[in-house]
Amino acid sequence: MENNGMANVNSNYMLSSDDAYLLAIEFNRNPIVDEEAAFDLYPSPSLADKSLLPPRPPVITIMGHVDHGKTTLLDTLRSASVASGEAGGITQHIGAFSVPVNSLVISNGPSVDTLGSITFLDTPGHAAFTAMRSRGAHSTDIIVLVVAADDGVMPQTREVIALAKQSELSGEGNIGLVVALNKMDKPGADPVVIKHALLAEGVELEEFGGDVPCVEVSGLAGMGLDKLVETLATLAEIKELRARVDGAAEGIVLESRVDKGRGAVATILVTNGTLSSGSHVVAGTTWARIRQMTDSTGNPVCSALPGTPVTVSGWKELPLAGDEVLEGKEHEVKTATRNRKRNLEMKALQADVECINEKRAEAREGATSTKAGLLHAVSCSSTSPQSSVKELRLIVKADVSGSVEAIVGSIEGIGNDLAKVRIIQANAGEPTAADVDMAKAVDGMILGFSVQPNNKVLSYASSQGVLIKCNSIIYRIIDLVRSKVQELLPPIVEYRVLGEALVQQLFQIHGKQKSIISVAGCRVTNGIIEKHKKVRIIRGEREVYNGSLDTLKQLKKDITEVRKGSECGMSFTNFAGFKDGDRIQTYDVIEKPGRLV
Repeated sequence: MENNGMANVNSNYMLSSDDAYLLAIEFNRNPIVDEEAAFDLYPSPSLADKSLLPPRPPVITIMGHVDHGKTTLLDTLRSASVASGEAGGITQHIGAFSVPVNSLVISNGPSVDTLGSITFLDTPGHAAFTAMRSRGAHSTDIIVLVVAADDGVMPQTREVIALAKQSELSGEGNIGLVVALNKMDKPGADPVVIKHALLAEGVELEEFGGDVPCVEVSGLAGMGLDKLVETLATLAEIKELRARVDGAAEGIVLESRVDKGRGAVATILVTNGTLSSGSHVVAGTTWARIRQMTDSTGNPVCSALPGTPVTVSGWKELPLAGDEVLEGKEHEVKTATRNRKRNLEMKALQADVECINEKRAEAREGATSTKAGLLHAVSCSSTSPQSSVKELRLIVKADVSGSVEAIVGSIEGIGNDLAKVRIIQANAGEPTAADVDMAKAVDGMILGFSVQPNNKVLSYASSQGVLIKCNSIIYRIIDLVRSKVQELLPPIVEYRVLGEALVQQLFQIHGKQKSIISVAGCRVTNGIIEKHKKVRIIRGEREVYNGSLDTLKQLKKDITEVRKGSECGMSFTNFAGFKDGDRIQTYDVIEKPGRLV
């Protein structure tokens, strides 16, 4: 610890392998280094001269605000209808597909046969899918920023611009940016205003002396697509994208899901090497022997070169979106997976120990020297406001791991200091009987996104009293959770004053069984005084009574209400301490459901 400058740090210290080796020698022990326990797979170092490597297809990510026409633009390019199949007409997954360049060339368009193919990534535009867009931006060579010419620069547009700038500043590679002004066929399209708005956001277009190309297109009408393809092809050739095709394969998990009949499957973008069926790969804390690979059209393939997206089945567990995929021998991937799991457990244990030590230190600092002080501290903690916070306990299920991440990120912040969301469990796949048991144990509900439980699970959930709510549109999921959290909030109580009177004189009258009743002689100054309503007496700024009227009389006649300007006599249930000048109000109590701000 002294050698590493950690002598004054009062916390747990994890020894490195070299430090532990030297320490054991200091104590005259024979250290044995467990190489297998330290084994892991790493990506191969990149060559300094990439010109020796073969070219690879460019990876182009279509990004932008929700409903700006990204998927429709790609539909026209690849002559397929994807947008019509998305729930609510908005993209909620990363769509990865490789398209031959000759199929992209419009009639009388540019000749870009040298590229062979282009890989497109279509990312969601909804605000909830920030992490998906970030993964798409970090896996790409060129970002096509789609901006609707009739809408302008929106929040997710600014987010994409920030991602492009962040990638450039962090040195992750020179990611190209192309702006596509979409929906130019609409009457309200104003490209000049949009271009100036982009310039204000720091996007320097070529026509303003910058280096960002801007193409005016219409995905629906097919206008300007030939120029867009030419621009992308030119930019890809300038970048000279190359990657090795031999050696161990490397890639990144774009999405993963549980598929009926195939189990855990993942969409992988190959970045280096050649991925083949039957090979062994590791991603995060799981591994796979690839049983089957399919391309973006669902056709089986035997191998995948760099820049190609493929769907891989054969995973032992579901990998997480964003995990790095590395190929190795069977014993290597198994050992690496085992060591990674152990390292995660050790880090979690260390974090728990540090948290416990911090709590103990706080307890020692806050403890008093007397038993009374300790009892007071316990009393305060047991009655703290935190203990009164209500929780909406949720088990989240979704079709793919990226959607799980998006759903959890969108709903876990819903709530306030009175009611909040607590995620008990979140993973990909359909709701099962085990999820129902878990929900019943924690008194929670199951939230499904783009999944539907079978009838057997629905029947079991009904018998156990567990609520299952499923939807395929993310903003409806968010609205549902907000409404459920609002139901947990205490009601908002409002007091509506119906009438007001002023005490002008005190009387004593004879009641039943020769009793004496104190009566307030009043004049109604506002509204209507009704006998069956709640009543309160206000003296100055202080409320001295809150209850109900016992009698309401006019002369000697019992009445039920008195209007403004009339005089009456009032007596109150179990109260006779009123005085001249007191204000008497009748009111209704209105309870409204709580609201989340």
